[in-house]
Amino acid sequence: MPFAPAPALPSFLTTELPERRRAYRLERGRDAGKVVHFIDHGPERSRPVLLIHGNPTWSFLWRKVIVRLPEMRCVAPDLLGFGLSDRLARLEDHSVERHAEAIVELVETLDLRGMVLVLQDWGGPIGALVGSMVPDRVAAVVLSNTAVVLPSNPRGTAFHRFARMPVVSDLVFRGLGFPQNVLASVQGDRKSIKGTVAKAYTYPLRSLSDRIGPLALARMVPDSPDHPSMPALRRGEAFMLGFTGPMALVWGVRDPILGKALARHERAFPRAYVAATQAGHFTQEEVPEDIAHAIEDVCARVSSAPPKP
Repeated sequence: MPFAPAPALPSFLTTELPERRRAYRLERGRDAGKVVHFIDHGPERSRPVLLIHGNPTWSFLWRKVIVRLPEMRCVAPDLLGFGLSDRLARLEDHSVERHAEAIVELVETLDLRGMVLVLQDWGGPIGALVGSMVPDRVAAVVLSNTAVVLPSNPRGTAFHRFARMPVVSDLVFRGLGFPQNVLASVQGDRKSIKGTVAKAYTYPLRSLSDRIGPLALARMVPDSPDHPSMPALRRGEAFMLGFTGPMALVWGVRDPILGKALARHERAFPRAYVAATQAGHFTQEEVPEDIAHAIEDVCARVSSAPPKP
């Protein structure tokens, strides 16, 4: 059977993450046999909400949003190489396509239809490519501090340029557990990630062998028009720009990484509901109620009928 019980959590996480968790063993393609861990919470026959995290987080990031949506089916997978999902062995194993393919298989196996895509950080480009692969399954989109509309001249930030430095980037990312040990530094309220919550983000990547993913995703950010990620990013961008369903933007404008990206997304999606907040990068920790409200808003605007019981 492709489904199995989810990996056990340490005691400090059991109260922080009470939502139903599952594990799915991929059966197709190059990652057949690898296990994807995911939260699957809420009535199975209700509106599905697919929540995709980015770098260097995991499904734990969505817990405050999920608890505010008791009448919806919230599915939040851990990307391969992150959270409690199986690891990818090499830096070059990570690509936008590979992550999207794994999520598409999960979506098709769960038969999620009429779903709301909720995307943050790298979850945006990956989720956009997912949408391009299963467009008939997507009813609405909520974006938060991400980049699905590409800049005219992709350069990346200082963070991403540092990730490409030989030797030293490997030492810092893998040896020192960066950036998962400094997530509070990109928040509007640094107290939003501390104590047990901060520990929850470092726990899945506690071993040196677990830390390939964060460096790989940092290097996946394009620094030129001919970067290997660009074809997949363009396909995802085309899907988003052509999407005619309800959309919302929930942004933390105090995010030093993607706060300023709100402007180009507002221009690209003039009909989207917009909530510009004083949060930082990980909006889920600071303004989960705004994200939940946006999800409820786009669901109310979906013109198609809800999934059949």
